[in-house]
Amino acid sequence: MSSSEVSTATDSAPMSLADLAYERLQDRLVMLDIRPGEPINDSQLAAEIGVGRTPVREALKRLETDHLVVSYPRRGTFATIIDVTELGAISDIREQLMPFAARRAAGHASSAMREELRAKADEVRSLESPRGDRTAMMRMDMSLHRLIYKAAGNPHLEDVLIRYDNLATRIWCLVIDRLPDLAHHVTEHTDLLNAVADGDADRAERLTREHIASFAREIRGVL
Repeated sequence: MSSSEVSTATDSAPMSLADLAYERLQDRLVMLDIRPGEPINDSQLAAEIGVGRTPVREALKRLETDHLVVSYPRRGTFATIIDVTELGAISDIREQLMPFAARRAAGHASSAMREELRAKADEVRSLESPRGDRTAMMRMDMSLHRLIYKAAGNPHLEDVLIRYDNLATRIWCLVIDRLPDLAHHVTEHTDLLNAVADGDADRAERLTREHIASFAREIRGVL
């Protein structure tokens, strides 16, 4: 394996160092480990991730396209500020595309993907205390959505939805400790995952709409 590639635990194919840097930095920006408005030190991040500065710089270019970082001439690169007033616009897009993705996944998922969806539903059903790690719960929520997007079999749709999920999640992380029942929000995905796995497109679409609407109400209630 060349020095420009690393192996990952979740994918048998090698991941480039730039992709690794992108994945790690994206997670830190979305989960607010890098705080909004914080300056980005590419040398420090390269050392923390264990890659060179070039992969980090390549990753930052992609993250700027994702609206997670912003660069200013002669000032540097910063994590984007979170504007909670954007939640409505972000939700408008997700409310249109997520139910469509769920419906499409119910109709297009492969047999192997349906098995994976059922296994994930079983995993979610067995989640423990609602008082568990709320950040871990949020990451689980994101992973469930991404599995459904992947099952839809449209990479362009998947890419758009992940991008808007990331922007929405940054807003949610601002108020994560004030959300009344985050665990229920995550565990209610069980029925949705099974609906997709069973090929029940109408139910998958309906459950997705209900899921988005209920959580949006919770978020607006604490903002």
